[in-house]
Amino acid sequence: MKRKLDHSDAASERLAVEVLGWLVADENRLYRFVAASGLEPGSLRESVNDPGFLGAVLDHVMSDEPALLACAEALGVKPERIASAWQRLQPPPFDEGG
Repeated sequence: MKRKLDHSDAASERLAVEVLGWLVADENRLYRFVAASGLEPGSLRESVNDPGFLGAVLDHVMSDEPALLACAEALGVKPERIASAWQRLQPPPFDEGG
């Protein structure tokens, strides 16, 4: 089931795109992300419109506190804003019908 996109989701996706830009601006950060995600570098551009991919971008940054802090500083946002966007872009919990 697809989620209804609201203003906050759109803002979270825009922030995730900015975080992706921060990741790809440095070859070492990009390499770590590509290795962790299993994506080919050429497929990043295609994936940017996928909310699941954007959630994975934020998940990657959230899993590394020094990277989170460096990214937040570079983007001029509080780390909590990235964390909030990360929470918004997580897939809904799986309901087994129970």
